[in-house]
Amino acid sequence: MTTLTGSPANAPGHAPAAPTARGRGLRLSGATWLVWRQHRAAYCTLIAFTLLTIALIAYQRMGMLEYLDRYDWPHPKSEEWQLGFQPYTSEFNRTGLALAAVPVLLGVFVGAPLLAADLENGTAKLVTSQAITRVRWLAMKLGITALVVTVGTTALSLAFNWWWAPIKGKETSFPWHEALAFNNTGPVPVALSLLSLVGGVAIGMLLRRTLMAMVVTLGFTVTVQFVWASFLIDLGNSARVASEGLAWESLPALPPGAYEMDRSYVTGSGELLGWSTCAREPSDAAMAACQQKADLFGWSTEYLPISQMTGMQWSGAAILLGMTAAIAAFILLWGRKRLA
Repeated sequence: MTTLTGSPANAPGHAPAAPTARGRGLRLSGATWLVWRQHRAAYCTLIAFTLLTIALIAYQRMGMLEYLDRYDWPHPKSEEWQLGFQPYTSEFNRTGLALAAVPVLLGVFVGAPLLAADLENGTAKLVTSQAITRVRWLAMKLGITALVVTVGTTALSLAFNWWWAPIKGKETSFPWHEALAFNNTGPVPVALSLLSLVGGVAIGMLLRRTLMAMVVTLGFTVTVQFVWASFLIDLGNSARVASEGLAWESLPALPPGAYEMDRSYVTGSGELLGWSTCAREPSDAAMAACQQKADLFGWSTEYLPISQMTGMQWSGAAILLGMTAAIAAFILLWGRKRLA
């Protein structure tokens, strides 16, 4: 004879025991799990690259600050600190060039194969024949990949800006209006990366061949970088400052970190003439006579203050993200009927 010390779990009149949550964490399921499983190698590579790069930046920043502390930074008593700063400038340039290539690599190696590989090997037809719709499958593919890219590039942007901030606007630093600084800080690297990624996805969807899509995407991303570099200065609103006197010592002083766009002579009537006016005169006396005849009064300099950098970056990023949204909408509309 046995004695029961508890009621059976499935006995009549007793509710079944609730499943235990022990050992369970955040788990992916359905389409989310499928997309992550399919592209986990690319996602993990992006995450690992981001973490390693941030660690490298932190190490380089620590060395730079140790050097600057020897000169009582941020208020050095002399400019001697610039003499030995070249190795740190070289580190900035190398890391900046590597980060500038990230959007191109994302477009070629992540964006282009994202759909092209599935269309080429027939996976797309298999997936879309299941309960999941084409639009949902495309949205999951784009959404999860874009999320990983956004988080990674945002972290890299913050880290690079954190490294550059102590010497931002200094002569030893690379100019803020050039690609190495402008495209690696703020929202710009995120926007460029997403445009390259989504552009690669669209190219892969249309071409349906992975290798061909990667080659075409390489051309697309490089073209985007080239056009963007030639366009970004136009995002700012330039200012002018004038001074009296025609000697070089009379040139107007610019705010710290300002980018000089143009230098001209200004006449007594306010007209601007090129700085080469009277430059070919054979003697100082002839040059003085030419300047007097042209009624030259002083110098005028057109420049962009460094304070405009943040506004220019957000304006440019808005344009890039608008283009990205348009391409993403095209992918969803096209793929809804013609994907598989």
